[in-house]
Amino acid sequence: MVSAALFVTLTLLLILNVPVGIAIGGASIAAIFAGNSLSMGYLVQSLVSGCDSFPIMAIPLFILAGELMASGGVSRRILDFCSVFFGRMTGGLAIVTVVVCMFFAAVSGSGPATVAAVGSMVVPSMLRQGYGKSFTLALIATAGCIGVIIPPSIPMVIYGVATQNSISDLFLGGFLPGFVIGGSLITWCYYYCKKQGWQGDNEPFSWERARRVGNEAKWALINPVIILGGIYTGVFTPTEAAAVAVVYAFICGVFIHKELNFKNIVVPIANACSTTGTTMVILGCATAFTRIMTVEQIPRMVTAFMFSLSNNKVVLLLLINLLLLIVGCFMDTTPAMIVLAPILLPVAQSVGVDPIHFGLVMVVNLAIGFITPPLGINLFVAARVGDVKLEVVTRGIVPFILVMIACLLVITFVPQLSLFLPRFFG
Repeated sequence: MVSAALFVTLTLLLILNVPVGIAIGGASIAAIFAGNSLSMGYLVQSLVSGCDSFPIMAIPLFILAGELMASGGVSRRILDFCSVFFGRMTGGLAIVTVVVCMFFAAVSGSGPATVAAVGSMVVPSMLRQGYGKSFTLALIATAGCIGVIIPPSIPMVIYGVATQNSISDLFLGGFLPGFVIGGSLITWCYYYCKKQGWQGDNEPFSWERARRVGNEAKWALINPVIILGGIYTGVFTPTEAAAVAVVYAFICGVFIHKELNFKNIVVPIANACSTTGTTMVILGCATAFTRIMTVEQIPRMVTAFMFSLSNNKVVLLLLINLLLLIVGCFMDTTPAMIVLAPILLPVAQSVGVDPIHFGLVMVVNLAIGFITPPLGINLFVAARVGDVKLEVVTRGIVPFILVMIACLLVITFVPQLSLFLPRFFG
């Protein structure tokens, strides 16, 4: 009865387009009223304790750091630097877009933030050079997914907190899968652009130009080295690294690049506050939701149900991937991660899947949700950047979704990609 109240209420509220955090909280209230073992005080306790966590402090800090870096000229300088080396290739600007998103992923931790920051610069340039509008916007939407795979990554922080796994190991595990996805997107861009006859720019390479642009971009390029290097050398924790990232972004934007001042800095701070407020509501309500599921032994029932379908590791992983891909179409990454990670991780562990590897599988699955309608938040951001209707973006997205699914299958069934670096440095 409690389980039915929990999931039926959540489904109905999501269908009615109630905000996700409120829908999860409403479902928790319905479950409490449906049973006799819990009180409303339990919900209030969970709302507070769900956000009262040192690792979770990394989320608002990484969000703020990403906003400051996007507004402070970091992405533009990375774009100029990458153009020196890749701009002359067939489909050069498309390839540069993917590489820049990989760089920016290492400082933002957010998919939509990567799309907004990089897309606002590359989309006008690509359209001027004759790239198709649907291809261009679908590319930036897909490349933005790398923002949550290459560390630091907000979904990895959430998974680590929800399942009590090492966030540092998850960050290390994200590098190789991120490079696999980036390399696959570059390969597809080269093939498609060659087929369409879209050439690179005509500016010749010179070491003088590389030195000049590299000198201009050095503070932006050093940023991920400071953040990730500090984490893996033990100088600071991921949460402390997020605070360092904010201070570094502020110093670069205000004092070095001088593109931020005490007037226009209000906008990125306000954007970060808005995103953080929404995220914290979801986190608090999702904590109550997850604890009610645990009390009602829902994870154990789901595990038993999935084993009743098959006890084959390959089949179970395919079923989990299919479930996550469907969920990603309708639910944002944060609530999906908090709700599903405690349910699905025991299933994966029961067939010998490492929790760090499974965390990367979940992150990649839900990252694909960024580009799959009807939710597909990266699609909406790309459409806004390109000032077009959503249909223009979705017309070009299918090949990119297929590339992402192919990468997902590789990451799922080649666990060494996710585990090599954590084990090497562990």
